[in-house]
Amino acid sequence: MKTLVSRLLLGTILGSMTFVGASQNAKAAKSSHARHTLLRQPVTPSSSKFRPRRTSLMSVDEENVGVRGSRRAHDSGGGMMRAETAPYAVQSVGKQYIEMRSPTSTGLDVVQNLPSVSIAMPDTSGIKGGALYMRGFTDADTALLLDGAPASLAAYLQQNVDAENIETVTMTPGSSPIDAPASNATAGTLDERTRTPSKKAGGSMDFSYGTNNMSREFVRLESGEIGNSGIRSYISVSNTHSRQWMGAGTNRRTHVDVGLFKEFTNGSTVKFFGSWNNSMFTIDAYPDAKTFYNYKHTGNGYNRTDIWDRNSASAGNYWQGNIDSWNQFFVTTQAHIIINKRLSFDLSPYFATGFGWDGSSAGTPSFTGSTYYYGNRQKVDASAPLSTYWAQHWSPQVGLVAKLGYDIDRHNHLSFGYWYENNAVDYFFPTMATQESGRNAKTNDAAYKLYTANGQEAIYRYDAGYELNSFFIEDTAKYFKDRLLVNAGFKYVMSNYWDRASGLSKFTIGANSTAPLPHLSVSYKLDTHSQIYLNAEGDFRQPSPSQLSASTSLPKNQYSITEQIGYRYNNRYLTVDIAAFNSNITNRLLTTYLPNTAYAVSNAGNQTIRGFDVMIAGREVHHFSPYASVEYLHGTFDSNIPYGDTYLPTKGKQSILTPRLLANFGLTYSNAGFFGNFSLHYTGPQSVTLVNDQRMSGFVTNTLALGYHFKPLYFLKTPTFRLNFSNLTGSIIRVGTTGITNNYRNVTLLNGSTLAGGNGASFYVLPRFSMTGTISSDF
Repeated sequence: MKTLVSRLLLGTILGSMTFVGASQNAKAAKSSHARHTLLRQPVTPSSSKFRPRRTSLMSVDEENVGVRGSRRAHDSGGGMMRAETAPYAVQSVGKQYIEMRSPTSTGLDVVQNLPSVSIAMPDTSGIKGGALYMRGFTDADTALLLDGAPASLAAYLQQNVDAENIETVTMTPGSSPIDAPASNATAGTLDERTRTPSKKAGGSMDFSYGTNNMSREFVRLESGEIGNSGIRSYISVSNTHSRQWMGAGTNRRTHVDVGLFKEFTNGSTVKFFGSWNNSMFTIDAYPDAKTFYNYKHTGNGYNRTDIWDRNSASAGNYWQGNIDSWNQFFVTTQAHIIINKRLSFDLSPYFATGFGWDGSSAGTPSFTGSTYYYGNRQKVDASAPLSTYWAQHWSPQVGLVAKLGYDIDRHNHLSFGYWYENNAVDYFFPTMATQESGRNAKTNDAAYKLYTANGQEAIYRYDAGYELNSFFIEDTAKYFKDRLLVNAGFKYVMSNYWDRASGLSKFTIGANSTAPLPHLSVSYKLDTHSQIYLNAEGDFRQPSPSQLSASTSLPKNQYSITEQIGYRYNNRYLTVDIAAFNSNITNRLLTTYLPNTAYAVSNAGNQTIRGFDVMIAGREVHHFSPYASVEYLHGTFDSNIPYGDTYLPTKGKQSILTPRLLANFGLTYSNAGFFGNFSLHYTGPQSVTLVNDQRMSGFVTNTLALGYHFKPLYFLKTPTFRLNFSNLTGSIIRVGTTGITNNYRNVTLLNGSTLAGGNGASFYVLPRFSMTGTISSDF
C-alpha cells in the first residue's frame, strides 16, 4: 500500500513538473514568436507605439502594429497584396514579391500592379527613375516617403535606396498620416520602408547581367548584434552600368546604404538609415505623337546619337552633350522612447541634399545672337557650340517630427506633435563652351566658362526656399473590445517662402501660406474576418518656392477634401479589399504654358475625381497564389482654366491623365525551390491635353520572374538564380506624358481669340523587351 501511494505521489509530482515545464516552454515559445514577429515589422514613430501592453489603449492583436500603416503577418497573392486593418485605403506589397523582382527595381517598379497607380519607366536599369500617375494626379501631388522622411520626386526615387534594402512599399491613395512630413499629399502617399539590420552577422550579395549590356553588382555586410549592446548594423554597396535602350549613350550608378538599429530593454528603439548615390546618365529625348508613330511604323529611333559634328544641325542631339551628373545624400532617424507605461516620445529628424547638373545644347553665338568671351578675353567664335546647364549647389532639406503620445485611459490615446522643415535650393544656370569632343564640360571647369562683354560670367543664379512650421493633435479611441476605432485629428501648416535671384535683374521677395488639415476615420470589425471603415480628410500641395518671381505672386496651395468608404474581408483562403472614394480639389496646381511666361506652375481651378477600387488575392493553393485588382476612375474639370487674361474651355471636360479604367492581374508560383511570378497591367485611354483634343491610347504592360532556390552550399546559405523579363511581347506603346500641355489643335478661348495648335504632349515610351539574370545568396 505504501509503495502504491509512493508511486502515485511520485507520478503526480512528475506530472505536475512535466505540465509546468511544458507550459513554461509554450509561453517562452509564444513570447519568442511574438517578439520575433514584432521585430520583423518596420519600426516607425507611428507604428512602434503600438507595442503590446495589456493595460494600454495601444494594445492590439499580435498581427496588428498600428493605426497608421497597420500590417498583418501574412501576405496574399505571393506578396502582391497585404491584409490591412487601417481605417482608410491601403495598397501595399510585401518582401516576398519584392524579392522576386529584378534587383534593378525601384519603389515605383514594385507598386505598378496596385489598382490606383500607373507607372512610366524610361529605362530598365533602375538608374533613371520614372513617373507616377495616381487617381488623376502625378508624383508632384504625392507624398513620397522613405522611412517616414520626405523623398524626392519619382524621377529621382531610385537615388535613395537599393531594392535589396526595401522591406515594404505602401500606397495610401487619397490619404496621408497626420504626422507625416508631407507638403504635397493631395493624391496620397507612397511610403517605402527599409529593412531592419539582422541580429546575426553575415551578409548578402547578388550579381546581375541583362539586356542593353546592363551589369550590376551588390553586396551587403551585416554586423549582427554587437556584443550585448543591442546595436546591429549593415552597409551595402552597389554598382550599375548600362547602355541606352534606344539610341546612343551609357549610364552608370554607384550607391551606398547604411542601416543601424538599437533596441533597449524597456522596448525603446532607434533606427537610422543613410545613403549616398552618384550617377551619370544620358538625358533622353522624348517624342511627340508624330515622332512616336514614325518610330512605331518605320523603326526609326528618336533618341540621342553617337555622331558629333559641330557644324551639323543635329549636333545638339549628341549623347555626350546631354548628360546628367548628380550626387545625392539622404539620412533619416526614427527614435521611439518609452518614458513610462502611459507616455512615449517619438523623434524623427531627417536630412537630404544633392548637387550636380543637367547639360544640353545651347546652339551657337550666331544662333542665340549673343557675344561671349573666354576668361582670357578671347572672343568666342560665332559658330562655336555652346552648352547650357540646369545646375544645383549643395541644397539641404532639413527637418524633424517630434511627437508625444499619452494613454489617457484604456480607451483613448492622445498624441501631440510638431513638424519643422527648412528647404533651400541654390540654382545656377551657366552658359559654357562645349568641349572639343562634344561633351558637356563640368560646371567648375574654368577653361570653358564664358563671360559677357562687361566681364560678368554668363550665368544666372537664384536661391529659393521655405521654412515650415506645423502642429498636429490626434486622438485614437477604441471601444467594444477594440472592434470600434475612432481616430480624429487636426494639423495646421504654416510656410514662409523666399526667392533671391541675380542675373539681368536682382530681387528678393517673400510670401506666406497656411493650410488647415482635418482628419477623421472610423472603422468597425464586424467579426474576425470583416471590417468596414470611413475616412475623410483634407490634404494639400504647396507650390515650389521657385514659383516666386518679381512679376507674379506665389500660386495658392492646392487643397483637396477626400472621403473614402471601404470594406475588407480576410480569411485563410483569400483577402478582399473594396473602397469607394470622392475627392474635391481646389486651386489645382498645373505646370502649363502661359503667355509671356513660358512654362510656369499656376492654379488651374477646381476638379472632382471619384471612383472605386477592388483588390482580391488568394493564399497559396497547390503552390499558386493569384491576385487581381481594378479601379474605375471618373474625373472632370469643374472650371475653365486661366490663360493670360482669358480662359481655356475646360469646364466639364475629362480631367487630364485620368483614365477611366485600370486593371491588374498577377499569379505567383512557389514549390520545392522553384518560384515564379507573372503580372499584367492595363491602363485605359486618357486625355493628355487640358482641352481634351489629344488622347493617349490604352496600353498593357507585363513582367515575368522565374527562379530557383538551391540548397545551402558551403558559406552560401540561400543560393538563388532568377530571370526577370519585361515587355514580353515587345510592344511599342506610350505609357505616360512628360508634362502638361494646353492643346494640340487650334482652340477658341473664352474671349473669342484662337490659341494655335502645336506638337501636343511629349511621351514616355515603354522600353523594348528586356531580360535580366541574377545570381544571389545570403552568407
